[in-house]
Amino acid sequence: MTNDATSGGEPERFHGGRLIARRLKASGIDTLFTLSGGHLFSIYDGCRSEGIRLVDTRHEQTAAFAAEGWSKVTRTPGVAALTAGPGITNGMSAMGSAQENQSPLVVLGGRAPALRWGMGSLQEMDHVPFVRPLTRFAATAEAPGEIPGLVDDALQAACGAPSGATFVDFPMDHVFSEAEDPGTPGALAGTPYGGAGAEATGPAPDGAALDRAVALLRDAERPVIMAGTNVWWGHGEVALLRLAETLRIPVFMNGMARGVVPADHELAFARTRGKALGGADVAVVVGVPMDFRLGFGAAFGPETELIVVDRIEPERDHPRPVAAELYGGLPAILDALAGAGDPTVGGRVAARAAWIDGLRADETEKRAGERAELADERAPLHPMRLYGELAQMLDRDAIVVIDGGDFGSYAGRVIDSFVPGAWLDPGPFGCLGSGPGYALAAKLAHPDRQVVLLQGDGAFGFSGMEYDTLARHGVNVVSVMGNNGIWALEKHPMEFLYGYSVVADLRPGTRYDQVVQALGGHGELVERPEQLRPALERAFASGLPSLVNVLTDPAVAYPRKSNLA
Repeated sequence: MTNDATSGGEPERFHGGRLIARRLKASGIDTLFTLSGGHLFSIYDGCRSEGIRLVDTRHEQTAAFAAEGWSKVTRTPGVAALTAGPGITNGMSAMGSAQENQSPLVVLGGRAPALRWGMGSLQEMDHVPFVRPLTRFAATAEAPGEIPGLVDDALQAACGAPSGATFVDFPMDHVFSEAEDPGTPGALAGTPYGGAGAEATGPAPDGAALDRAVALLRDAERPVIMAGTNVWWGHGEVALLRLAETLRIPVFMNGMARGVVPADHELAFARTRGKALGGADVAVVVGVPMDFRLGFGAAFGPETELIVVDRIEPERDHPRPVAAELYGGLPAILDALAGAGDPTVGGRVAARAAWIDGLRADETEKRAGERAELADERAPLHPMRLYGELAQMLDRDAIVVIDGGDFGSYAGRVIDSFVPGAWLDPGPFGCLGSGPGYALAAKLAHPDRQVVLLQGDGAFGFSGMEYDTLARHGVNVVSVMGNNGIWALEKHPMEFLYGYSVVADLRPGTRYDQVVQALGGHGELVERPEQLRPALERAFASGLPSLVNVLTDPAVAYPRKSNLA
């Protein structure tokens, strides 16, 4: 099927799966996530020949989530190969997640043979119309010779601005046939995603808008920065910290921007966001949309002047007027804003110092108010007690993966981040079951760092069999479960609205730890607070994928206005 030799200077010819692998390798891709499928044998053979690592999971959704997780922790495109029909549909939630998170994800699909199309082949389905709304690019290879170019196109589209999910499927007869290898540089060669640059580039921002933003920051007395995931995708973390320190601006972060300013930095804040965003006279909103997480813009005060900074103009209109919009290369834009002038000139130094001191006092008061919950002696445990113990055991560069609603919300409140790109939550798509795939990829990409998976018992039901995957691949992720036996984000609001709840209860006290033990991992049950720290210590020391199954109080609800907005 393959022919590695050249003859008379003619281009080399390879079967389609080998062509796919060679194009991936040419762009620096060395890992592919999958679940075994007959439509993909040629791709597997190609990856094996080209030295691309194959990592197989127990469900296609996890293969695709793992590929997205790989992109999150490496800032290079993650790649998944999914077999035809249900293999593709099983991966669609991860495609939607990557699209919403702007994670560069390439999905390679199997497809029934073109020669027999329409005759009822096994798993015959035209995937493209289904996945197109979830992707930046979706196509089918119509001939073996199209394969290399389509792989390159998918890689480039995944890594563009905005980045996101892409899809190409390959009819079985085409991918088993031969075609010429173009032998050209990889689609990502010479780009940050190809490893040849430290910062993402982009078009220069509008000059008038930049002047307006600089003037606003120059005169601001109560400025604030709200940073989100696109700071990470845009390689803007160094410039953002420099901006904050130069102009003395307090910073709030969500998504993968958490840790851009370390949690123990004097300008990093978390607990006093409502006061800061609502009271700011100027807010730099960088790399984060004004969606439900920012109250559709209402999180900022009605008089707050907004400076919006991102890699590219958003696809949705802003929900409120903004004073200046700056789109392009984030490092250059943020450095330009840092030139807004010396904040020690005039009266601004005193005003900004008072602003920061006031926020710090509020932050300190709120953290002090958490001490009782962090030391709560109840059994089943208060989630805050669980996280208070865990936080003391995490390294500064630990990668924290969130897979849960109510339980994950507590993590966002209590677990601090000290480096960027180390907080992996589902993002605005809010898809449960993403955690084991994210954790698998994170530990494979960074084997020397702690990877901690924080799961609710509800989320475990989506992908609990993936502990077999973690065990088979020798991936010693430590998972900590908040097991309250309910769907907390639904049960408590429904009871508030109607006085009752339905379809919101799970089996109390289920021994998920024993499931993990049966799948080759380490598992422990924690029923009382004094059992928690020893169990966590044993889990970290086990060298196995571990689950610490902590029974938490179902009566405790994370405080929120609504989870329906």
